[in-house]
Amino acid sequence: MPLSSDQLAEIEAQRAQSHQTRRVVAAGMEEHLYTAHQVLDHGFVRVIDYMGDDAAICQAARVSYGKGTKSVQNDEGLIRYLMRHWHSTPFEMCEIKLHVKLPVFVARQWIRHRTANVNEYSARYSILDREFYIPAPDHVAAQSEVNNQGRGDALQGEEAARVLEMLKADSARCYDNYEAMISQDGQQGLARELARMNLPANIYTQWYWKVDLHNLFHFLRLRADPHAQYEIRVYADTMCKIVADWVPFAYKAFEDYRLGAVNLSAQMVDSLRRMLSGETVTQENSGMTAREWREFEAVIREG
Repeated sequence: MPLSSDQLAEIEAQRAQSHQTRRVVAAGMEEHLYTAHQVLDHGFVRVIDYMGDDAAICQAARVSYGKGTKSVQNDEGLIRYLMRHWHSTPFEMCEIKLHVKLPVFVARQWIRHRTANVNEYSARYSILDREFYIPAPDHVAAQSEVNNQGRGDALQGEEAARVLEMLKADSARCYDNYEAMISQDGQQGLARELARMNLPANIYTQWYWKVDLHNLFHFLRLRADPHAQYEIRVYADTMCKIVADWVPFAYKAFEDYRLGAVNLSAQMVDSLRRMLSGETVTQENSGMTAREWREFEAVIREG
């Protein structure tokens, strides 16, 4: 379980509170406040705080007072215009603070997005819990033959079982040694800041992560992509659902112009125009490299 009974009780107590405020609130986000959305086997994402809504984006864009627009249609149209033309600053007016529990190897991938404020659980000060990410059997996969940073088909039978058993045994042995090293029972005990070096990358950590909407959209565009690693993509997918409830107009524009869109080079646009005019275009006369041509074909032929 990702949450203990004490943690669940604390969340329920937080959600039972209500505060009168003059600040703008988003009804969809209010439903998510403090709730832990389970991800992977022991992880979660939960909203701790947020600022702004769709109207705040429009208000910033127009540098106006009160409601930024006069009609819902205008709000949505303006937001779509801003997204379509890469006017990012108004989206920075909205912020979200998340509490995330995730495996360390996912955290190290996540932290490459350097436009957020992060405060992580300290393994120098505290003792990490005995919780490890162990993938489900259908996610224990071989190395991809075409992508050096991806996975291929799932391992089968005895090989899959052997790998899972090794992951479980190594995780347990490392944590047993971690506990033995820091124990003060009959010994001084190794400092926690040193003992943590022996823990595996699949152990869970936690952090508070605060980011504005523009940079969150950039994170989601990369990490909710089908080519992203599964273990971080499931966090991004959960966050997408939360953001869709928080700023529905902005999320729909993001979905249409970023998440579901593609970028075409000048050569790709030229080739597409030539194809539409009836010309036969090949990789040899397109001006593209073989890899670019494969990517172009994947866009225009898919489905």
